[in-house]
Amino acid sequence: MMLLVELYVILISLILGSFFNVVAIRLLKKESIVFPPSNCPYCKHKLSVLDLVPVFSYVFLKGKCRYCKTKISPLYPFGELLTATSIFIVYKFVGLQLELIPALLLTVLLVISVITDIRKQLILDVVTLPMLGLLIISRLFIGTEPFWYYLLGGVVGFALLLLIAIVSRGGMGGGDVKLYAAIGVALGPWMTVMSLVLASFVGTFIGVLLMVTGVIKRKQPIAFGPFIFVGTIVAYLFGYDIWNWYISMLQG
Repeated sequence: MMLLVELYVILISLILGSFFNVVAIRLLKKESIVFPPSNCPYCKHKLSVLDLVPVFSYVFLKGKCRYCKTKISPLYPFGELLTATSIFIVYKFVGLQLELIPALLLTVLLVISVITDIRKQLILDVVTLPMLGLLIISRLFIGTEPFWYYLLGGVVGFALLLLIAIVSRGGMGGGDVKLYAAIGVALGPWMTVMSLVLASFVGTFIGVLLMVTGVIKRKQPIAFGPFIFVGTIVAYLFGYDIWNWYISMLQG
């Protein structure tokens, strides 16, 4: 029975991932996410059901449009797999309890932010602000801490990123600042700080690696959204375990 539930979660997550791709792409273009129906971005041919099966259509069609044979961006299956993987992991660790609601809201926000950030280095207010509102509402009723604790997390997340944006003189965008306000409401102040530390560590490591291998040049901007995603998910699921391990190391 549990295996069937898990397969169902993966299937639904893959379908959601396909939808999140559409949301990200169309919002970046300031288009409706409802109309017109899905079509090839190159030849504009309407896609059939067989063209829209998450991941499998991309593999079956060998990464090309069925109609015009133009190569399809691998970001499409990436978004689908990222959604399915992250939702499944969060579901497995959180379980079927009320906390799953803010956990999934946060995960969806992070996934869409990663897709838009990779594509255009933008984190969209039209996604972040409604999700921030939903997270605030969810924390009114759900959480192990009082409501003010999560609001404080939002203030801390916003203030930290705003300070970084000011000091870096544009190195951090306004989208990141508002995203961290939402992250703060989901995580609370301490885990928000940890998520930023982890994101910065991973981002620095990957950035240096990309420069050493010649993939990017020095001072060339890269999307920070994927590192925020990693830092936040790790902090949300394992933050207190990491903190306890760190304290035990300091104590000998």
